[in-house]
Amino acid sequence: MTDVVAETGAPRRGRPPVSDEQRQRQRLDISRHAVRLFAEQGVAATSGDQIAQAAGVSERTFWRHFPHKESSVEPLLTRSVDAFCAVLRAWPPELDLIDHLRAAYQPVLDAGSDEDVEAVLAVVRLTHHEPGLRAAYLMLRERDEDALAEVLAHRMDLPPGSIDVRVQAAAMSAVLKAATDDVADATAGGITSEALDGHKEHLAHALSLVLRGLTEAGSLIRDR
Repeated sequence: MTDVVAETGAPRRGRPPVSDEQRQRQRLDISRHAVRLFAEQGVAATSGDQIAQAAGVSERTFWRHFPHKESSVEPLLTRSVDAFCAVLRAWPPELDLIDHLRAAYQPVLDAGSDEDVEAVLAVVRLTHHEPGLRAAYLMLRERDEDALAEVLAHRMDLPPGSIDVRVQAAAMSAVLKAATDDVADATAGGITSEALDGHKEHLAHALSLVLRGLTEAGSLIRDR
């Protein structure tokens, strides 16, 4: 019967399909509510059902998006690494990366408000004493090295899987993690423009050390 109705051009019953963009927006919204609840009452005391209710979705929808409640922080954390990768991709060949970072870097990609920045930093603070969140955070950092490797491979004109690229990607990931941990601790009492500017400077300084290795590696490769 349903097939016949569909063939006649009559509208189908039920909900329309959800686009990937809508799905990503929903995941991010759920992530914001999860972080708030984790910060207020701890991970152990927060259930998937509570997060779902706070986000206005069914528990079934929550578990369809996330395999476990700790993974619900990933959409927010991913935006932090995405912000860094976006800066690398937009790095003009004629400009020093440090100068480019100072002008273009933001701690969260396309942050709708300071609340998103605070939410990301709140997750990072939580990872210091919540083992489940820390495990999710470290696994995400490891996966995000692949994104950094792709950007660096293009820059160095090497395959993403080459040892030179992988080492540089791991080093940059470590710098970003250390700098993010630092600014998260510095903003525990609230975000200030001074703290964010300091984060950008610390990140730029640490990356300048990494870039020396990138330049030297590129020189060695060209001389082979």
